[in-house]
Amino acid sequence: MTDTTIASTSVLDNPAWNSLTGAHAHLAVGGDLVKRYPADVSPFVGVRSWEEPDVWDAIAELLGSGAELAISHADPEVPAGWAQTWRGEGVQLVETPRLQTRPDEEVVELGADDAPEMLALVERNQPGPFLPRTYVLGRYVGIRRDGKLIAMAGERLHPAGWTEISAVATDADYRRQGLASRLVLDVAFHIQERGDRALMHAAAANTGAIAAYEKLGFELRRATPFTGVRVP
Repeated sequence: MTDTTIASTSVLDNPAWNSLTGAHAHLAVGGDLVKRYPADVSPFVGVRSWEEPDVWDAIAELLGSGAELAISHADPEVPAGWAQTWRGEGVQLVETPRLQTRPDEEVVELGADDAPEMLALVERNQPGPFLPRTYVLGRYVGIRRDGKLIAMAGERLHPAGWTEISAVATDADYRRQGLASRLVLDVAFHIQERGDRALMHAAAANTGAIAAYEKLGFELRRATPFTGVRVP
């Protein structure tokens, strides 16, 4: 396994932009300063640099009046007239050599036909943003019992050399069985098979999940703010 170095992790400081200009360029909508995912895929917007003087005008032009965007991994000063709609504190975790990945025989791959069940599972468990076509971002997998989807996880952002594990959710009746850990290890196995390394994000307040991911072999890389902003 390759060691994580400052040079190789620098893309993680702006993962949405580095995904939208890299592995997810085929999904990107926008111009040289700002890009976004299709509205039914992801709410995240990628910004080349918040220091660009025209960046807020470019956001307004791309999204339109009244639209909301999610700003991550940055804390820019919001211009007058723009409304901050929510704010949260998160953490970014990256794999270490302690992460012992493995494929899971019970895991099934999920796709378009499974989207309604995936959306329902996310709605019940609230692991983070998941939209009708989020599954196109990467490989999504789940575990079924008696035909019912009871747990899932998948791949979201793809900055160069890395793949984010996201949408880790387990129904309440099936928790404390290690299903989430099994799914994370399966997703991470396939990420490493492609030559990438795994990263994750979690709400800073979700100390239980963070501790579980650290136990699996992830480590804290940085704290990061997440902010919702409405275009005037």
